[in-house]
Amino acid sequence: QVQLVESGGGLVQAGGSLRLSCAASGSIFSINYMGWYRQAPGKQRELVATITTAGSTNYVNSVKGRFAISRDNSKNMVYLQMNSLKPEDTAVYYCKIVVAGLRAYWGQGTQVTVSS
Repeated sequence: QVQLVESGGGLVQAGGSLRLSCAASGSIFSINYMGWYRQAPGKQRELVATITTAGSTNYVNSVKGRFAISRDNSKNMVYLQMNSLKPEDTAVYYCKIVVAGLRAYWGQGTQVTVSS
């Protein structure tokens, strides 16, 4: 009953910025954490960033200092601000939410392409 709707993906030049948004709706009683993952061609899906309700964040080393995850608890939305984008950031980015009971829900994915 939980749905995630993503937006904000697109094509940008190296050094540019992009902001991804993810809205969660449905029977959400309690959110443990939300996050962003990505999967580049030929690679496994990897964690990019997570954020708890309290605001605690974690990032993969490759994006530290460039990406920032944030959350609007009242709207059940999570964002990923991506700055200083590099071609290696090119991937399909997925929104993830883990609710009470540790059940995970995924968005459909949004393509981010960074040109050199």
